[in-house]
Amino acid sequence: MQTHIIDVTEQNQKERLDVAIVNFLPQYTRSHIIRLIKTGFILVNNRSKKASYKVRTGDQIKIRVPECQQLDALPESIPLKIIYEDQDILIINKQANLVIHPAPGHLNGTLVNALLHYNNQQFLNVNRFGIVHRLDQDTTGCMVVAKNRMAQNHLNNAFKERSVDKRYQCVVYGRMPSEKGKIDFPIGRHPVHRKKMSTIGKHVRSAETHWKVSFQFNQFTLLNILLKTGRTHQIRVHCAAINHPIVGDPLYGSQKNNRNYKSDIQDYLKGITRQMLHAYKLGFVHPGTQKYMQFEAPLPQDMAEFLEWGKQNYI
Repeated sequence: MQTHIIDVTEQNQKERLDVAIVNFLPQYTRSHIIRLIKTGFILVNNRSKKASYKVRTGDQIKIRVPECQQLDALPESIPLKIIYEDQDILIINKQANLVIHPAPGHLNGTLVNALLHYNNQQFLNVNRFGIVHRLDQDTTGCMVVAKNRMAQNHLNNAFKERSVDKRYQCVVYGRMPSEKGKIDFPIGRHPVHRKKMSTIGKHVRSAETHWKVSFQFNQFTLLNILLKTGRTHQIRVHCAAINHPIVGDPLYGSQKNNRNYKSDIQDYLKGITRQMLHAYKLGFVHPGTQKYMQFEAPLPQDMAEFLEWGKQNYI
């Protein structure tokens, strides 16, 4: 049984209980926290509360996470693109169409299943299989996985303190108005569409995204992105909010964007099956050696082909 104790401060008061816990403990998904609240594994001042309870300064939250839940996942032979590995960490280049955690509707075929096949004993003995951060199902690129509790605690703190350097590349619709810029709209759950995040709503948190133009052709731009915060769907939401949605994004993009182009471009866009978003660089202080390390994942084939097509036809 893993136990966490959280003392609520003024900074977090009036947040929903589930939201406050995820902000303190980003290694857990909100849905996981809600399940623990409903089953009595989370108490506020030694009393059960609903997920919607607004926390107050001075509240003490006790979270108990049953280790036995990890036995629900089974090893599966899913290829892993390993960039680096040592006794403390594993760095992978995550492929598209790979969910991170098993969940209702996605019990198999996840990164967790792949990790258990790769090293069953190693990842069963660390909380949440060593997962310390997430990429969306169809986002590719660098991910770090902890191989022991020391490394996991170190990396959890690094992500919480925003000392991890997270850089992305994405292809967006349109040409940017300048060479670089910053987006700082707050992000929270969409007030109507609960599967989406939004820059509007009552329960939003600060979010900061820095962008720089890497390459432009026709009416498309390849951006280099630096995340200062790590909100859910942050890059996708922020790009859409400034009217430059990511190409292929089924949730925040729109098919009507494709109608603005000639038939040959529309035909090409129809073949894009995911958002053109890639986590190309990850940097942090190594939990064991205490030395700064940086890892890179090359642009995936579909994004590279899209850019090459643009160079050949529209430059």
